[in-house]
Amino acid sequence: MKKLSLHSMKYTLLLFLSFFFTNAFGQQVLESSDAISDCTGATNLLKIGEYRMQFSGKGGKTNDFQAYPSLNNIEEKNTLFCSFKASFNGRFTLHATCPEPIQMIIFEGETKYPCEEIAKGSAEIRRIIAKPTTELGLGLVVSQNTLYPIDLVAGKEIIICFIGAPKVKEFMEVDFDFEPITGELQETSEGGKLMDLRTDKNEAGLSILVRDYETGKPVISNLTLSGIKDITAAYQGSDFRFSIDKSGKVQLKIDAEGYFFVDREEPVSANTETEIVIWIEPLGEGKSMQIDEIEFYPGSSEFLQSAEPKLRRLKDFLALNAGIKIEIQGHVHSNGENTFEAQKLSEARAKRVAHYLVENGIDKTRLTTVGYGNTMPIFPNAKFASEEQSNRRVEIKVL
Repeated sequence: MKKLSLHSMKYTLLLFLSFFFTNAFGQQVLESSDAISDCTGATNLLKIGEYRMQFSGKGGKTNDFQAYPSLNNIEEKNTLFCSFKASFNGRFTLHATCPEPIQMIIFEGETKYPCEEIAKGSAEIRRIIAKPTTELGLGLVVSQNTLYPIDLVAGKEIIICFIGAPKVKEFMEVDFDFEPITGELQETSEGGKLMDLRTDKNEAGLSILVRDYETGKPVISNLTLSGIKDITAAYQGSDFRFSIDKSGKVQLKIDAEGYFFVDREEPVSANTETEIVIWIEPLGEGKSMQIDEIEFYPGSSEFLQSAEPKLRRLKDFLALNAGIKIEIQGHVHSNGENTFEAQKLSEARAKRVAHYLVENGIDKTRLTTVGYGNTMPIFPNAKFASEEQSNRRVEIKVL
């Protein structure tokens, strides 16, 4: 029997290890990316409505279609991903128009990780419009470029991928709609929409009202709740009623078309009547918003790890409001008068935020940066580390 040389044994071992790791792990490891041109960076559609979105002009960091032979003819060189999760049983429709021809693919997974299923090729392709066209959608009136709506049960998530012409940074107008099939939403006397999810309509519970900061009128918005298991979900309306059987804290995320987003945490008590009013401010030239939790290491423009969720939140906000331009304002914490070092650091922090946004698909022409050093602290005489950290912040102003 012929013996293998040492070189041949090494080569055989390398081939075996390569085959083993490719098959054992290659289908399970998904490279994460915050870019809007990748599935893992999909813009979360936390509310329905009309949006002006913009293609980045480039493909993503990963090839999301590679596990689908049927998609080999669709070039993934300029993609824009969105995700939508149903908060109740409803019917999803959309209408998109673009000056340049576009295509669309909609995936649906079975788990809470649809991007992993797409990477493996196991997610279902629910709808596809492969022929490039300047107008497409889902609707009850079906045509060549309009397919049937998608009925979704509460908790189901779909991934919508729009594909544009390579290198084209074109704007796209999209109207997303999701109507309840069971008629769960009710009209209010003020013109809002009530979603009452109490098990007993006469019992005490939690009420959340979303109102316009300037007019006081109800605002149809998307409310995402977490913190208390029984009500953790996304909801749509202006007025919400919930049964609360356990005391605790709830985290709220509120998004509405034409408004700054709002994130808050509120305490609630079991079997107690509690009303929370969320005031949201309309977008407008010259208006600004402080973005908490985009924080930096002291003396550095490097993000704290805790900043990542809020950076993505800002990216999604800009992706869904492509018609606005913003000024990113950087601030630092430093005692005494503003120094050259403090000024440069604040500028570096603003530029760092802009760099993140551009790297993940936001057009750089929409962003300007400015640093204010330590001239505008929230806590002029900070006594605690948390107050110092709040001074190291980012604000945005609509231009």
